[in-house]
Amino acid sequence: MKEVLRTSDAVEITWAEAILRAAGIECVVFDQHMSILEGSIGALPRRVMVADEDLFLARRVIEEARPEYGGSDDTE
Repeated sequence: MKEVLRTSDAVEITWAEAILRAAGIECVVFDQHMSILEGSIGALPRRVMVADEDLFLARRVIEEARPEYGGSDDTE
């Protein structure tokens, strides 16, 4: 699996999951339960992961949709 987005913004994670799934790309959020260890302050970023073969398309989908969302540009 490859990382397509890393952010501590829970809304952006939900947005990314929705647009990826709408494009037919399965994704998994890593580090989602780290808030238990960090005390729910949102300091540790979560990662949206996709299958290796979906990485290029997933990045493109996120880049094209980002102006509509207006969120941060934390993609790598």
